Amino acid sequence: MTIKEFTLPDVGEGVAEGELVTWLVAPGDRVTEDQPVAEVETDKALVEVPSRYDGVVEELFVEEGEVVPVGDVIISFRVDEDGDGDEGREEDEGREGDDGEEGDPDPEAESPPKEPDAPAGRAFAPPSARRLARELGVDVAAVRGSGPGGRVTEADVREHADAADADTGTEDEAGAGTADGPKPVDIDASDRRSAVSKRDGTTAGAAEGSGTPTSEPAGRETTLATPATRKLAAELGVDLDDVPTDATREGEAVVDAAAVRAYAEADADAEAGAEPTTATSPAAASSEPDAGEDRPTEETVPYRGVRRTIGERMERSVYTAPHVTHHDTAEVDALVTAREELKAKAEAAGVKLTYMPFVLKAVVAGLKAHPYLNSELREDEEEIALKKEYNVGIAVATDAGLMVPVIDDVDEKGLFELAAELTDLASRAREREITPAEMKGGTFTITNFGAIGGEYATPIINYPETAILGLGAIEERPVVRDRSDVDGGVLDEEDETTVVPAPTLPLSLSIDHRVVDGAVAAAFANTVMEHLENPLLLLNE
Repeated sequence: MTIKEFTLPDVGEGVAEGELVTWLVAPGDRVTEDQPVAEVETDKALVEVPSRYDGVVEELFVEEGEVVPVGDVIISFRVDEDGDGDEGREEDEGREGDDGEEGDPDPEAESPPKEPDAPAGRAFAPPSARRLARELGVDVAAVRGSGPGGRVTEADVREHADAADADTGTEDEAGAGTADGPKPVDIDASDRRSAVSKRDGTTAGAAEGSGTPTSEPAGRETTLATPATRKLAAELGVDLDDVPTDATREGEAVVDAAAVRAYAEADADAEAGAEPTTATSPAAASSEPDAGEDRPTEETVPYRGVRRTIGERMERSVYTAPHVTHHDTAEVDALVTAREELKAKAEAAGVKLTYMPFVLKAVVAGLKAHPYLNSELREDEEEIALKKEYNVGIAVATDAGLMVPVIDDVDEKGLFELAAELTDLASRAREREITPAEMKGGTFTITNFGAIGGEYATPIINYPETAILGLGAIEERPVVRDRSDVDGGVLDEEDETTVVPAPTLPLSLSIDHRVVDGAVAAAFANTVMEHLENPLLLLNE
């Protein structure tokens, strides 16, 4: 029987770290090779990390929400040469029990089976114990574990911290002057209460004599729960190992969402009932804050994962490439008509036809005519790479942030094929099922902020690309037309023109001014508009 440590693999090209979003297993769970054990968010994607071993989960070294560098140990497995995991250990235990005489207790046989010692330099400790060690400033590797196989428990961490306090002259605060005195509880002037249960079953931090019933933390070593339940516990600030439960699975405690909510509510009620003053006392009446003071003044959310990745890339782009944005407007009467005529045929083919496939084709026409917008500046080599592939990224707004799946070889695909691929990629991006590979290799990007509302913007280039096109909303706006081409309208007597409502598409083209000149950007925009205003030209693309 051996312990195998598993490090965070490179889950995407060039990825240096990832946020461990959800554990899909818990200590004691049996896993098979290639079974997903965790979900990791990196490079704008949520990916599953598979196990490399058949065995039993020994320990989780990382808590959900932590950012982990590639190559760091995140989990360990208990395996043997035959891959039998626990079954092999049970057979060994049975053989050890046969050595003693019947009816004569063997102390060694009754003791728990010895688990492998922790590898040198690493302590076995569950995430909850590691979190407590960080809070108390304790080096978990220096704590002597009392659990099976030397596993460090939360109680071990607290005892180590108490011993350190006593060594630094805090015996009077810790109650060390009396051999049988009570152990300290984690209460300070702000009534901060620990979620750690003591060995005697009392709750650390419970106000003595308050008369308020509290939800007793269970203080288990391991707890089984679904990813949804673990996510709920994290949102409510609940340690799953503390949630009371009578349910078990394969000998391990199992907690569901209802138990987590009940524990959180009971804990909140206990804290509210442990106030030193009551509403009926004069002191409480005089010290009660105004109603406005109870309202929170702010809410904080973690800056990590997809949000941080977006921020870092936007910062790099803005501070690396000098941005210039060119604005123009296409009159798209013919485009609206063409789409309406093709919608029925697209629906018959099971395709939802939007305006985006037409824009993609028009953009390819512009990139072919003006190749510097389909390029990459390689500063180290002092060269501009003019790309011969037309791989266009489409920015998709999701609950987790902006993702940019890439449609490869747009020039080789028809309108309906592009429409189907767009629908598939956008749907999987919103469901967080897109892969990192599907968001790489882009040579140009389109962002459609008009789908939400608005006309013009200043899009930030998806570095190291050299340009990005923003689309406003297609709406009817006043346009000037020659009177001979329009029936009705507002007449201008001097030049015989009229002002009429017509569907228009606002365009916002941001360029890297180191590579693309303003005149080239304007020419590119003109080519795109020409193809949008005359959809028959798209047949050549």
